[in-house]
Amino acid sequence: MSRGSEKPDESPKWMSFRTLLVSSMLLRVFLIIYGEWQDSHMEVRYTDIDYTVFSDAASLMASGESPYKRTTYRYSPLLALLLVPNSIFHRSWGKFIFSASDLLVGLFIREILKLRKVSEKVCTVSVMVWLLNPFTFTIGTRGNCEPIVCAMILWIILSLMKGNLSQAAFWYGLVVHFRVYPIIYALPIILVLDSKLFRSGQKPPLEDWNTLTSSTEKKTFRLKSLFSRERIMFGLISGGVFLACNAVSFYFYGHEFLHEALLYHLTRTDPRHNFSIYFYHIYLHYERQFSAVEKLISFLPQFTWFNLALGDNCAVLCVVLLPATSDSTMEPYEAEMGRLVMHYSVDWSSDALAVVGIHA
Repeated sequence: MSRGSEKPDESPKWMSFRTLLVSSMLLRVFLIIYGEWQDSHMEVRYTDIDYTVFSDAASLMASGESPYKRTTYRYSPLLALLLVPNSIFHRSWGKFIFSASDLLVGLFIREILKLRKVSEKVCTVSVMVWLLNPFTFTIGTRGNCEPIVCAMILWIILSLMKGNLSQAAFWYGLVVHFRVYPIIYALPIILVLDSKLFRSGQKPPLEDWNTLTSSTEKKTFRLKSLFSRERIMFGLISGGVFLACNAVSFYFYGHEFLHEALLYHLTRTDPRHNFSIYFYHIYLHYERQFSAVEKLISFLPQFTWFNLALGDNCAVLCVVLLPATSDSTMEPYEAEMGRLVMHYSVDWSSDALAVVGIHA
């Protein structure tokens, strides 16, 4: 069949979404089982060391003790609670939870693109880029909790696209408590909640992928429009959920929680997980004691989009697959693929969160 007679909206049967989802699930189950074998028979373990930390913390919680008695556990108590069945059913419970979240990310990517009226073929290819990516499928099967964060972030985007402001705010407060660094998404979310475009309870006008054209027109952000009803409501709900989760955690685990899960990250000087521009200085002098000022200075340069989002986790990759741009000089299918892999910069314009595709 010639290229001109192909229907760009149709995908081959072997490339259908259902087939992709089932094969991705089987792949992850196989890798989890294989990981158990490798851990038992090889010197180099398949399981991520962080998973051992999570499991130990969950075991302590199951026995009525603080998860923070486990050295290097610096996460929300919710993560340890989620993995309590590791001590009851099987030690791989958490890996299945993380891998299931990974599959949810693929489902949410598809849902978001369908709302933008993206063709079935491009939807399937974009989901394939996530589900069959060695970088992503090994993260969950090795026992890293990042897929949960990715799924929550995409669910927030879906909620915003459907006009469910309260739901989006609730999950945003929860995900920031869960892992802190998704705070970086606050800026694009605030920019999207323009009172002229977004009304709580109403589905905002979304740009049709097929009619999207390049535009150099920029609409400036006015400070006086910052305090809209939607933005205030989102801030109050998400902030309330974040504070409530922290308050409950503090009630049960006190200053131990406050230091390990939150304050520690302000002064961490771990040379293996530090993306500061002062990394090499920290690496060379790691054996000596750093002052509080040096610790704080090493943290501040890390607070950027790249270092927090791409340098330490995969929570941005799931979003990069979504935004759209166009090129009229390309063939229709090539243009769609170009729009798929290009990522808008977040700036003070009406295209702040291009993935949502709200009309400006």
